[in-house]
Amino acid sequence: MSKPASVAAQPESFAFTPENRATADKIIARYPAERRQSAVIPLLHIAQRQHENWLPRAAMDHVAEILGMAPIKVYEVATFYTMYNHAPVGKHLIEVCTTTPCWLRGSDEIVGACKRRLGISPGETTPDGQFTVVEVECAGACVNAPVVAIGDDYYEDLDGPAIIAIIDQLERGEQPTPGSQIGRRGSCPQNGPTTMTSQSAISAKAADAGGLAD
Repeated sequence: MSKPASVAAQPESFAFTPENRATADKIIARYPAERRQSAVIPLLHIAQRQHENWLPRAAMDHVAEILGMAPIKVYEVATFYTMYNHAPVGKHLIEVCTTTPCWLRGSDEIVGACKRRLGISPGETTPDGQFTVVEVECAGACVNAPVVAIGDDYYEDLDGPAIIAIIDQLERGEQPTPGSQIGRRGSCPQNGPTTMTSQSAISAKAADAGGLAD
C-alpha cells in the first residue's frame, strides 16, 4: 500500500485535449468577458479529469493562462476546495464522510469495512492503484447518513456489508447503483412517508395550493 505523495512528481507541461478545450470555451462563454475568471472552478475540474483525477501544477498554470489569471490565484482556489487532488489517487476515490451526523449513524463501521476489504487505511492507495480511501468533512447529505462519495456518485444509508458490496462491484468493473442503499425514496423517513400518505390528503393539499395561487 502507498500513501498519496505530499509532493507528487510533476509533469513538465499540460494542455487540454481539443475536446476538453472546446468544453472549456463553452463554459467561459457563459460569463461576460470581464468575468471569465469565474470559470476557474469548472475548468479545474476538466483539467483534473483529464489528468487521471489529480491536478498537477502545470494544469493549474494552463487554466491560469486561458483565463488571464495570475497562477497564484488559481493555486488559491485549487488548494481551498477539497475536491481537487494534488497527488495521484486510485481509479476509484472513496470519500467517507466522518462528520458528526455520519459518525452517529455508523461511519466508523464504513471506514473499518474499507480497511478490512482493501487492506489500506484512510489516506492510502491499494498497490494496484484501483482504490484510494480518504475521510472527508460534511458531504451535505446528512439526512441519509452515513454517506460515501465515489467519483460523481453518492452512496447513502450505508453499513459495512453495503460498502463492501459496492467495492466488489467496482472491482468487477460494474457500476453500483448510487443513492440510498436501503431503498429510501429521496430523503423520506427511513420507514417511509409519515404524512400525506393518502390520495385524499394529497388531493386536498393540491386544492389548497391552487386556491392560494388564485
